[in-house]
Amino acid sequence: MMQLLIRNEKDGILVPIPQYPLYSASIALHGGSLVPYYLNESTGWGLEISDVKKQLEDARSRGIDVRALVVINPGNPTGQVLAEENQYDIVKFCKNEGLVLLADEVYQENIYADNKKFHSFKKIVRSLGYGEEDLPLVSYQSVSKGYYGECGKRGGYMEITGFSAPVREQIYKIASVNLCSNITGQILASLVMNPPKASDESYASYKAEKDGILASLARRAKALEVAFSKLEGITCNKAEGAMYLFPQICLPQKAIEAAKAANKAPDAFYALRLLESTGIVVVPGSGFGQVPGTWHFRCTILPQEEKIPAIISRFTVFHETFMAEYRD
Repeated sequence: MMQLLIRNEKDGILVPIPQYPLYSASIALHGGSLVPYYLNESTGWGLEISDVKKQLEDARSRGIDVRALVVINPGNPTGQVLAEENQYDIVKFCKNEGLVLLADEVYQENIYADNKKFHSFKKIVRSLGYGEEDLPLVSYQSVSKGYYGECGKRGGYMEITGFSAPVREQIYKIASVNLCSNITGQILASLVMNPPKASDESYASYKAEKDGILASLARRAKALEVAFSKLEGITCNKAEGAMYLFPQICLPQKAIEAAKAANKAPDAFYALRLLESTGIVVVPGSGFGQVPGTWHFRCTILPQEEKIPAIISRFTVFHETFMAEYRD
């Protein structure tokens, strides 16, 4: 899609910050301009249409032709789930501004908050009465996430709606450049798209395993969220979905200066010290983008559930030691 949308450096794509770095990398690879819009951490990483509009107008004033809006729902690295009314606003905004909506929905099965539900953007578009002529929408799904998590098989798909036949033809041409089909990935994608039905012999065991995996992920997310929120200088939004927490960490000035001396971003300095001390891997927020002057790290909820208490214990000891060492 980036190859299709980006002609030169004057073509821009609106991307959420923090963002999954594949977007910034692919925009750079194809020679386009990333137009950032910041998610609001104080409202649980909410998407504010007013901020998106401000960034759009600012980009246009600099001569950038903004062609698409990326929305990651549930969020990566931020783990939030968009409210349905927010999605209606996003769709109307794209329609009014003539933007392609790129809907990254690969975590759609991963919802942990009781008061949140996943709604596909295609459903939102159709419920507004928009048809094929009204809004170009690309919906992404993957076998790497959800309750199946087959990351190494490289299977997934995008559904394209609202594009004219000649444009669709060009998309198929681009896709066809990869002459060798990924057979195992395609088989897995077909299984994800067509899971066992209630009348099937395997349904009971399938449902038990699926429900067990998702319930375990929800417990792990909650345990880590609670643990982080108890630590000095760390604030953590609720884990509503996806597979991550993205806590903010308020680092002492001495730690920031030590990071500078080591030629590292402060959150990267913290993450490396954590790795060296405990073997725990987190990704510094500076790799995803963040509001200047704030520091974060992304933590997955994927270690086996029985290992979570030990991880929390090791993390807590490290953090307390780190903060004591660099206390101002």
